[in-house]
Amino acid sequence: MEEGQAAVVTIKEIAKAVGVSSGTVSRVLNYDQTLSVSEAKRQAIIETAEALNYATPRARKSAHLPPLNIPMASHADVSAHVAIVHFLAPQEELVDPYYVGVRLGIEARCREYKIEIARVFNPDVPVDLALLTGISAAIVVGHHPKAEIEAMAKVCPHLIMADYNPRMPQFDCVRADLGEATTTILDSLEQAGYRRIGFVGGYELMDNDALMHGEQRCKAFIEWHEARGSYQPELMALGQSERFGQNLRLETGYQQAKSLLALDTPPDAIVAANDNMAIGTYRAIQEAGMSIPDDVAVVAFNDIPVAQFLNPPLSTMRIPGELIGEVAVDLLVERLNGRDYSKHVTLPTEMVWRGSARKPVRT
Repeated sequence: MEEGQAAVVTIKEIAKAVGVSSGTVSRVLNYDQTLSVSEAKRQAIIETAEALNYATPRARKSAHLPPLNIPMASHADVSAHVAIVHFLAPQEELVDPYYVGVRLGIEARCREYKIEIARVFNPDVPVDLALLTGISAAIVVGHHPKAEIEAMAKVCPHLIMADYNPRMPQFDCVRADLGEATTTILDSLEQAGYRRIGFVGGYELMDNDALMHGEQRCKAFIEWHEARGSYQPELMALGQSERFGQNLRLETGYQQAKSLLALDTPPDAIVAANDNMAIGTYRAIQEAGMSIPDDVAVVAFNDIPVAQFLNPPLSTMRIPGELIGEVAVDLLVERLNGRDYSKHVTLPTEMVWRGSARKPVRT
């Protein structure tokens, strides 16, 4: 091994440190929600992997990035300090592989740049601004109220929005276009012969306003049906919360799908706002004595690792969560190196057809 080169940590070493099997470690790090393991053990595996600097295969393949001239916010004799401000609590993030992927992408890229990280989880209360004192920049993950973003901007020189565009043009952001992705799913289902398409998802109350029509997937679903004169509000089952993401869970997917299946004329396809909700939708369909995809098709978003192992395997729109995290750090570094204009980056999505829906026949 060359001098200064870090050893590659293996899953076997993590398993030995935690006292579990290599298979359990692999399934936890791939966020397999079908695995029966205590939350304490799951968290111990993830924290041990992070402590040992375990890197995903993608991160290990990344080329070394050039050295950077990164100015400090307050202490010129230490490296840059970056905060990750997350909208989910740690226990919520643990069961949402997509947002774990975003964070791991951020952390892997920061390691390459030798940037120190402070994590600020912020599920129910405004961010403690004291935690951002002396921070060079912050990557804000997920949906945060406008007033909260403005407050953070007063104490932190640079804010980068990851997986969210707050419609505040002065800030950099990186995300996928979920509106366009929703339209692609609906077009494909229509081409495959589905005619009564339902939706399970959520919206948030933010800045004292209900933002159902502002959530990209909800908005695209409504507009797509209105353009065809086929919009029926009863085919949208939505959860409401103060924090977006708290309503996009397996349990809410299950309850919302049950309400759609109880309609006099249930949908022949259901679009779920994420894969976790799709798993709940599977359960509701199976409990109703119905079959996927013969009676009801299911399509979702994210393509978390467990999606391919469901029965049937889930058709889902792949969102590049880890890449979103990496690009957020790249934007941050550009800011620290002097870029004085904002950038809004939209990353492509990819539809992955599996067994939960008929694949459209392209003409």
